[in-house]
Amino acid sequence: MNTPTLQTPNFISHSPVKCITFFSHNYNLTNKRYSYSPPHRLILPRKNYWRCEAAKSPRQPSSKKPDPNYDKGVDPVGFLAKFNISDKPFAQFLRDRHKLLKDLKDEILKRHMNFSQMVTGYQILGMHRNVHHRVDYMEWAPGARYCAIVGDFNGWSPTENSAREGHFGHDDYGYWFIILEDKLREGEEPDEVYFQQYNYVDDYDKGDSGVTVDELFKKANDEYWEPGEDRFFNSRYEVASKLYEQIFGPNGPQTEEELEEIPDAQTRYNAWKEEHKDDPPSDFPSYDVIDSGKVYDVFNIVGDPVSREKFRKKKPPLPYWLESRKGRKAWLKKYIPGIPHGSKYRVYFNTPSGPIERVPAWATYVIPDADGNQAYAVHWEPSPECAYSWKHVHPKAPKALRIYECHVGISGQEPKVASFNDFIEDVLPHIKEAGYNAIQLFGVVEHKDYFTLGYRVTNLYAVSSRYGTPDDFKRLVDEAHGLGLLVFLDIVHSYSAADEMVGLSLFDGSNDCYFHTGKRGHHKYWGTRMFKYGDLDVLHFLLSNLNWWVEEYHIDGFHFHSLSSMMYTHNGFASFTGDMEEYYNQYVDKDALLYLILANEILHVLHPNIITIAEDATNYPGLCEPTSQGGLGFDYFVNVSSSEMWLWLLENVPDHEWSMSKIVKTLMGNKQTASKMLQYAENHNQSISGGQSFAEILFGQIMQQPSESKELLLRGCSLHKMIRLITYTCAGRAYLNFMGNEFGHPDRVEFPMAGNAFSFSFANRHWDLLTNGVHHQLFTFDKDMMNLDDNERVLSRGVSQIHHVDDNTKVISYLRGPLLFIFNFHPSNSYERYSVGVEEAGEYQVILNTDEKLYGGEGLIGHDKYLQKTIGKRVDGLRNCLEVSLPRRTAQVYKLTRILRK
Repeated sequence: MNTPTLQTPNFISHSPVKCITFFSHNYNLTNKRYSYSPPHRLILPRKNYWRCEAAKSPRQPSSKKPDPNYDKGVDPVGFLAKFNISDKPFAQFLRDRHKLLKDLKDEILKRHMNFSQMVTGYQILGMHRNVHHRVDYMEWAPGARYCAIVGDFNGWSPTENSAREGHFGHDDYGYWFIILEDKLREGEEPDEVYFQQYNYVDDYDKGDSGVTVDELFKKANDEYWEPGEDRFFNSRYEVASKLYEQIFGPNGPQTEEELEEIPDAQTRYNAWKEEHKDDPPSDFPSYDVIDSGKVYDVFNIVGDPVSREKFRKKKPPLPYWLESRKGRKAWLKKYIPGIPHGSKYRVYFNTPSGPIERVPAWATYVIPDADGNQAYAVHWEPSPECAYSWKHVHPKAPKALRIYECHVGISGQEPKVASFNDFIEDVLPHIKEAGYNAIQLFGVVEHKDYFTLGYRVTNLYAVSSRYGTPDDFKRLVDEAHGLGLLVFLDIVHSYSAADEMVGLSLFDGSNDCYFHTGKRGHHKYWGTRMFKYGDLDVLHFLLSNLNWWVEEYHIDGFHFHSLSSMMYTHNGFASFTGDMEEYYNQYVDKDALLYLILANEILHVLHPNIITIAEDATNYPGLCEPTSQGGLGFDYFVNVSSSEMWLWLLENVPDHEWSMSKIVKTLMGNKQTASKMLQYAENHNQSISGGQSFAEILFGQIMQQPSESKELLLRGCSLHKMIRLITYTCAGRAYLNFMGNEFGHPDRVEFPMAGNAFSFSFANRHWDLLTNGVHHQLFTFDKDMMNLDDNERVLSRGVSQIHHVDDNTKVISYLRGPLLFIFNFHPSNSYERYSVGVEEAGEYQVILNTDEKLYGGEGLIGHDKYLQKTIGKRVDGLRNCLEVSLPRRTAQVYKLTRILRK
């Protein structure tokens, strides 16, 4: 038998282990049957030691030697030298945080065998089918005194399916265990063998061949035992009685008083050997017993090498054991599921405050608002022939991300909630055509109130039922992968909905097991609940949730929403002045930081290709630095300042007063972190419920001033393209665009709510605008902008070299690789021979021009001027220059096509 092995990596300060699972098969001498013992696990140390880190980056040399007490290869303050941060209190904070992390890991490993087990809680919590024709349910509710499952399958009875004595029931950590037995069909009898397994998933296996268990055991015994070997097993006393007769004779003593003094073992053995020296040869193994004569010595048994080798080669008849398992056909014939697929259910608790019913915390399919009635979970266990089967593998992660942010519900053109299937048919092909390589979904995790966009999550393990079933969502992810698109999930672990009947608030009735109590347990402004990140069971729940989305739905990455809400007890609503003290004062939640470090470490070790994105408005130091160097371990961070800057300029500043210096400074951010930056001109936040999209700001005035519509349309179209192009190419290795904004969707996003009489008029996307007009032209430009990265690898190149920023002429120019970008933001001034510096002498070709008529421009630059030769004149601190035409509100991208050597 080949022993299955699982290599389970352990993390910093702990050795990785090899976990070996083996099965014990014991033969019962009374009934000649093999019995089965549960699997055992061995923890074996390995010589190799793993160090978990999200990314590797070379450290800058530091004059200060690292503390020898820290783990090898780990420097809790390693990234400070890279960023030239010399704040000693912050360095001490990082060291203290590292010690707390080590202590936390030690505590976790006291409860869990390893970290892989710690993040797979979904394998045992919630509803799970057991091979012994039953469904097991486990829930964490430390404040409850009684637990039961109620649903339409048992008439909502709080007593029929409860945690009972003898069925584990309730442990010291507050976990409840309930068994829902499958029901025997009429006329069927229970199995005689207690360990009889039924494979609910496979449609057919050998167990459905009609061979009985007794016949299988007879075959197993006949194959295992050689002739004569089992003749003493018919009676358990036969061997003992024959041995007694050999020692004392047929008329030996029957009582202890009749028993005479027994000679020593060596004397008896010698006498036995002498008596049987003339016996014919036997198939039984030959053994000699040697006694050294010492009282404390154990007899040495010298066996026959041939017999010993023959015995070692014997193997249990596993093929027959496997045949004893029965498949789905046998299961359907004999059983009715104790909780059928599609059943509605809730968990019932008896608490000190009285009985309550809750939607299970680990439920995977939830109906949050059932026509005004109480929410309930749905047992999702489709038959194998109906369950979704994956077709495509994960696409390879690109070096640069072009992310298309989507909300499934508003993705349709009709005024209704669109479904996953609608999204697959109508939106996925558009995203592929548009040239993006990843989609980011928000509002997918179950939430009660639709108007909250899905950010007030109620059930972290459930796909929102508004859009379809769990299998529908699997199909969406699978089809996206088939198109070569990565799928990211906007995950909200920074807070949770305050709903009690469907969410986690006051889950067990008597205390906030998942959240802080008092003021700290409530968000100061949003009315949401704050997780208790320092609790091991809460960590178990949240970390398992991340792993669940990857394992169950093949998610490729996570966008961690609003980290500032969780990293500070003031929820990020304090005035940040830039003082380092604000990142380690009394308002910083160390437990939340430790959770983020653990989340990144575990995700990147279990799923090396996973991508994590941090959304933090406070720019916490070390967001994307390796955890081994004191960072939080994210792959990307969002530059939220860029979008805020563009919105401020469009709404409050006249065009001729725009500051080019401020634009460049905001877009560039910190050069040391530019390679990890995700940029966007606008995401969904700008146009949600009361806000305006950039297109609404730019084009909304056209209807109010029809006499000036042509000029306003040209202005809006020009700025729309330029803002996106400079945001896309100036800095960063990732870019994001919200669904519809690429073609200038004219309306804001407003979800149905009481304030708008629950109207869907703004909760959709007008895809019909793509057919012609300015929206078609803007979409054409956006496609060519995406292709610019495909063809020239713009985003994956190094940091841009900004060499020309003029607030008077409103011109910005920078180099990125072989590409030269020139922007003229002036609202009225055009330039015929504008000098812009370049380093390499040669010929430069225009490969993208925002003023093309194809893109809704005026086409003022003729194609005969697209090829420009450098002039040997030092400009902008560079050795050569180009003299180019720059119409107002236009931008051009030049590529060096030929290098001239002197």
